[in-house]
This record gives sequence, structure tokens and C-alpha cells, in this order.
Amino acid sequence: MSETLPIVYEDEHYVAIDKPSGLLIHRSSIARENDDGRYVVQILRDQLGARVYPVHRLDRPTSGLVLFARSSEAARRLAPLFAERAVAKRYLAVVRGYAPETARIDYAVAAHEGKNAPLKPALSDLRLLDTVELPIPVSRYPAARYSLVELRPRSGRWHQLRRHCAHLRHPIVGDTSHGDGNHNRLFREHMDCHRLLLVATSMALTHPFTGAPLSLQTAPEPALVDLFARLGWSWPVLPALAVEPALA
Repeated sequence: MSETLPIVYEDEHYVAIDKPSGLLIHRSSIARENDDGRYVVQILRDQLGARVYPVHRLDRPTSGLVLFARSSEAARRLAPLFAERAVAKRYLAVVRGYAPETARIDYAVAAHEGKNAPLKPALSDLRLLDTVELPIPVSRYPAARYSLVELRPRSGRWHQLRRHCAHLRHPIVGDTSHGDGNHNRLFREHMDCHRLLLVATSMALTHPFTGAPLSLQTAPEPALVDLFARLGWSWPVLPALAVEPALA
């Protein structure tokens, strides 16, 4: 049986899917080792029997909502909403340590991949949802502390949320590029968790064709629900996002 992706929303112009962690959106020159054809664009094209047009992306290890256009005209109308930051997005993440109740992270990051990529202004909001202390020694500490946080990117830079959490000294668990290897190892060895704990859960925008608000939300991932239960957390039930005006 061919591989399929969970469809969260579909109409004649757009389709939104719930991307698994570890799957690339499309073929990339920086990930040549993934040559088995398992790319979201390819899988979704085969699943729908029609071409799809990506207008934004999620990093390979991040799971959650990705919205595709079903025609070049639909992509042309949708792309400016992402470029003008008129799409509200919410992520959930598990981070090292006890995070602050709220934080606005204003820290420039690289605009795109590459060693010589210029730094660009980047803004993210963090809100603490829950915490836990595990009686497992890590590094020089007798116990390990973690936080469940809501992240709201206000700009769209490369690895923005991962870099912003690391800048705040609360790196996302499972981040092998910007995270803490000791805590990543703890989750692998004690929680059997081998992924980045960052999920794009919600998105809201104005439908480019109808002008109506469009609010999208993923279903909780069973494996993450089980992990959260082991940490003493419930999957958070958060209010739907509201459509936001374009930011300056």
C-alpha cells in the first residue's frame, strides 16, 4: 500500500496536511542522503493525483501543519500572506529547564541556510504551559527539568524557533543543531524519543479566494500524547487562532 499523509483541510484551491517528523517538504541539495522518494510534495501529489504547490515549509524534524496550493494561481494569491506575516501560527515545544511564564524573543537569525547567510530581524513569543522535574541525573545536575511551551513566530526565518529557544537558554529537546546533547540523550534513552519535540499545531489566515477566516488545527499525535502522559502532562486544549492583520 502506498504511503499517505493525514489531510487536515481540503477545498478546490488548497490542501493542508499533518507532516510527520523526519520528512522533507521537497528534494533538497543539503539532504542528498534522503534519496528514497519520500518527500511531502511527491507523496501528496501521488495521493491526490494532482500537482501541489508549496508556499511555506517546515524543517525536516518538525511535525505539523503545512498548507499547499492546488494551482499556480492559488499559490500566487497565498504566498503574499506568508511573506507579509498575515498568517497566524502556533507551535508546541518541549524545552530544557523551567521557561519563563512569557517571553518576547527579539533576536536576529540567519535569513536562510548557508554559512554566509545574512542576519535578519526575527521575533517570537513564548508562553509557558506546564513544567516537570524528572528524577534522572543529567550533566552535573541530580534531576532534569523541562517545560511545555506555546511558541508564536512573528517572522519566518530559517530555524527561527529553534534558534530563539536556544538563545533564551531553553533549547528544544531533540534539536541536534541548536540543542543540548545531554538532554537529547536522556529522552532517547529514558523516553525512547528520537525526534525534535516541536509541532506546528495551528494556523489561521484569510482565505485568498473567499475572504473568509480559515482556521486549521492538527489532531494530537498519539506518540506525543503518550510521551506527554509519561511526563505528567495532558495534551493542551488551546483556543483557535484568530486571523491577524499583516505586520509592518
